[in-house]
Amino acid sequence: MKAIKGVLFDLDNTLLDRTETFRRFTEELAGAYWGHIGAEEREELVKKVILLDEDGYRNKEELFSELTETMPWQKVPSLEELMAFYRREYVRKAVLMKDALSVLDGFRTRYKVGLVTNGRTDIQYGKLDQTGLRHRFDAILVSEEAGLRKPDPAIFLRAASLLRLTPEECVFVGDHPVNDIAGAAEAGMQTAWLRVNQPWRDEIRTAPGAVLTELKELCRLL
Repeated sequence: MKAIKGVLFDLDNTLLDRTETFRRFTEELAGAYWGHIGAEEREELVKKVILLDEDGYRNKEELFSELTETMPWQKVPSLEELMAFYRREYVRKAVLMKDALSVLDGFRTRYKVGLVTNGRTDIQYGKLDQTGLRHRFDAILVSEEAGLRKPDPAIFLRAASLLRLTPEECVFVGDHPVNDIAGAAEAGMQTAWLRVNQPWRDEIRTAPGAVLTELKELCRLL
C-alpha cells in the first residue's frame, strides 16, 4: 500500500465485535421476556434470533415483527416496545473487536482516521459512545444522517473529502466484500478486507489489497 495518508474503517464486525454484541443483546432479550421457560430452550431461542438477524443485515422492524408472532411470550409485547428495548439494550452491550483501540490509537499518530458505517444514526453513535470510539476519528459518516449508503462510492468520496484527502490517499478497512471492499475500490481507495462472517463473492471483480484475519495485522501493512 503506497502513499497512504488516511485510514477509513467500517464499524460493525471491523472495529466493533457486532457478532458478540448482538449475542449479548439477544441473551438480555431472552432473560427479560422468556424467563418462564427452561434454560436450554432459551438458549435455542437465542440461536434462532441470531440466525434470523442475518448478521445484522435484517431490517430490525421486520425481525421483531416476526418475533412477536413466533416466540413463546407470556404476554406478547408490541413492536414499539421491542424496538425501544433494542435501541436501549443493544447499544449497552457494545463490545470492541480485539486490538481495536490499540490499532486506532497507533494509526492516529501517523494518519488521518475516519469511520464510514451503514445504520441508524442513534444506534451507531450510541455504540461509538458506549465503547469510547467517537472522539478517536477525524471524520464520521453514518449512512442515515449522510443520506448515502455503502457500497455507493459517493459516501467514500465524501469521507475522503472530510479528511481533505484524495481517495487514492486512503485505505478502507472493512468486513463486507460488497459494501466495504467493492464500494471503496470503485471510489478509488485502496482496501483491506477483514474476514469475519461474510464470505468473498465470486462476482466481485476487484480483489482486496490485503486480506486480514485480525485487525492488528493491518499494522504490519501500513
